[in-house]
Amino acid sequence: MTRCAVFGTGSWGTPFAMILADAGCEVALWGRRKELVDSIAATRTNPEYLPGLVLPDAVVPTTDPAAALAGADFAVLAVPSQTLRENLAAWKPLIGPQTVLVSLMKGIELGTTKRMTEVIREVAGVGPERVAVVSGPNLAPEIAKRQPAASVVACADEEVARRFQQACHTPYFRPYTNTDVIGCELGGAVKNVIGLAVGMADGMGLGDNTKATLMTRGLAEITRLGERLGADPHTFAGLAGMGDLVATCSSPLSRNHTFGFNLGKGMTLEQVIAATKQTAEGVKSCESVLDLARRNGVDMPIVAAVVDVVHNGRPTQEVLKDLMGRSAKRER
Repeated sequence: MTRCAVFGTGSWGTPFAMILADAGCEVALWGRRKELVDSIAATRTNPEYLPGLVLPDAVVPTTDPAAALAGADFAVLAVPSQTLRENLAAWKPLIGPQTVLVSLMKGIELGTTKRMTEVIREVAGVGPERVAVVSGPNLAPEIAKRQPAASVVACADEEVARRFQQACHTPYFRPYTNTDVIGCELGGAVKNVIGLAVGMADGMGLGDNTKATLMTRGLAEITRLGERLGADPHTFAGLAGMGDLVATCSSPLSRNHTFGFNLGKGMTLEQVIAATKQTAEGVKSCESVLDLARRNGVDMPIVAAVVDVVHNGRPTQEVLKDLMGRSAKRER
């Protein structure tokens, strides 16, 4: 039987542990807070994130990373992006020589502008054949209800991608494989920033034309950055690109869309943060995405606009006016 360790008892790690168990894996679910882990063990539910989800018996909650990693074929990482480096450094001595590290995280590290798989390879000291990423339109509350969804498992070694595809394939969760790790990761990280922009437009009461424009031009920005960094542009037309972008920008279940919506309504950043219980990755990653783009000479005006609102305090109306007043160019 395939053994998996899932690190993170949040809104994505928890249902992904369910997916793996439903696919026939033995699953250890690691959490940092003992009281939450004990509650999950006692009730089989995660009352803080997905109280309606009853976890299968094959999911064993633990606060002990050594116990979680013992004999693990796959270690699935679902912690906040900006905490990955510190956490993984502590877990490195416990990782087996054959364990494949799988990233569920959708962010770019602040300061280094590294993608999550780059951080994993650097900290864990493993080759590309032992690092994979899962990305796609996977809104956690819908997954928790076992509603049909698809995703992409990407790894430089296609055989490894196929192995993890089998480990997480269920009647309701259909994973596809890809070798374009760069494209899948960038699609997942940058769509959060575009989701914030579309949420702001929604909060301002703007219509579908505006939102469609932001999504389409946002996808163009993602593709430009991806191509510059060596990604396959076709990836961005698939589940890890357009699919994930549409779900994040369109659904009230999206944390980034909701965060942007509240900003668009006129709430201050501090008010929105206080009202938000879960991590909206785009809030921190927008700065690192813009930094990455500028280091590589890629123009990303929507991302820059989001940074202006979220971190520089500029009013959404003012930023929108600047975006619409940019000089017209040939569409690409």
